Amino acid sequence: MNEPIPAYNIPTSAQDSYQNQKLTPSQIGGTIYVRSFLGRFQNLRVSIAGTLACLFFATAWINWNGHQAVLWDLNERKFYVFGATFWPQDFSLLAFAMIISAFLLLAVTVFAGRVWCGYACPQSTWTWAFIWMEKITEGDSYQRIKLDSAPYSVNKVFRKVSKHSLWILASTATGIAFMGYFVPIRQLVPELFSAKLEVDYCFWVAFIALCTYLNAGWLREKICTHMCPYARFQSVMFDKDTLIVAYDSARGDKRGSRKKDEDYQARGLGDCVDCYMCVQVCPTGIDIRQGLQMDCISCAACVDACDSVMDKMGYARGLISYTSERELAGEQRNTWRPSLFSYVAALSIIIAALVFSLQDRAQISMSVYRDRNLFHTNSAGEIVNVYRLNITNKTQLRHRYKIALENIEFLYLPKSYEVELAPGERFDLPVSIALKRLKNMNTKGFIDFKFKVINLDSPADNILKAATFIHPTS
Repeated sequence: MNEPIPAYNIPTSAQDSYQNQKLTPSQIGGTIYVRSFLGRFQNLRVSIAGTLACLFFATAWINWNGHQAVLWDLNERKFYVFGATFWPQDFSLLAFAMIISAFLLLAVTVFAGRVWCGYACPQSTWTWAFIWMEKITEGDSYQRIKLDSAPYSVNKVFRKVSKHSLWILASTATGIAFMGYFVPIRQLVPELFSAKLEVDYCFWVAFIALCTYLNAGWLREKICTHMCPYARFQSVMFDKDTLIVAYDSARGDKRGSRKKDEDYQARGLGDCVDCYMCVQVCPTGIDIRQGLQMDCISCAACVDACDSVMDKMGYARGLISYTSERELAGEQRNTWRPSLFSYVAALSIIIAALVFSLQDRAQISMSVYRDRNLFHTNSAGEIVNVYRLNITNKTQLRHRYKIALENIEFLYLPKSYEVELAPGERFDLPVSIALKRLKNMNTKGFIDFKFKVINLDSPADNILKAATFIHPTS
């Protein structure tokens, strides 16, 4: 997909249908043969998608504080995100992140249409990569049409095997990289190649690889047009000011072929030379000149193709461009409108709530369980309650913790309780609490109080947990 390929003079019915009769690729045996092209939007897409793909494959190999930087450890039920460790009880934060992603997608859609689909969606990214593999093994679109219509030969089998080998290799690498976010990848890869990997892990690697192979190699545009729900509700998000990829029919029609220096306007022709390049480069096989369609993923491949033709003909660019319905009608586009403002406002509020939740998130987790005996008397004749404290160090550093009581007049700890915990370590600590005196107390048989766990290495980092002390009423 890096260099333009000229039309090949292939005397086949498939070639004639594609180039001379102006049929769409979907009319050639139901297969879309995407033609290679160059352009500024293609370069932008390669830069964005390439960066995201590199992050996907490389992030799992980064270590941070002795752990994999990003890892959802299923066995330990921990989620590492660089310097932070999240636990199942922090699952609400994941809900925040998902809501933010949804509102961000909605806001971007209202403003710029389906640019997510065209530039950052994994389905589109892997599809373009597989099309590139197809090109380097089987040639450009016309060569693939000729190859598919030819009888089987050594050359055809070699090219087909080469293509599918690259697809399988890329799919397997994707499956391993994806699984590497759930199983430590430095453990996963050696075990995978030494055939020591657990069966369930092998299954998921193979499953993700198979999905990648089918989605990017075979289903491609069918995922976008028939299976992705985003394509179905995008029309609800669009308004007359949303950026779309559109053909300027007022400038382009009437369409027709002509010589470069010909006075085509005298023949009543518009700027469209009817070359069908916009159709030949479209990954979903649509004709953008038929208007806005649900199948359009706003990748702007047709824009690059059309601009290259306009440059060769000496016409102004922009016959197909990113524009809006209002601009096509000759009006001024409204950038900030109520719908977009409401999404941005909601997004800002949710992001602020997530930031507050992250800052307010305790780095210590504690659960309090009462001993099955309500109370007993110690050697000094004091009423004693016994509790079991389950303390978890949720940080990625070793810390020392001290147990205290919060603002209690009648209760005290008979001894000092301190514990040192490694990163992520949990510890069950039995704690006894004694009653100082019983006379002149009007507590109705119980006293509410709070346990306090103090981080001795960071005194500001502490947590409170409510509990109840039970004693006889007389």
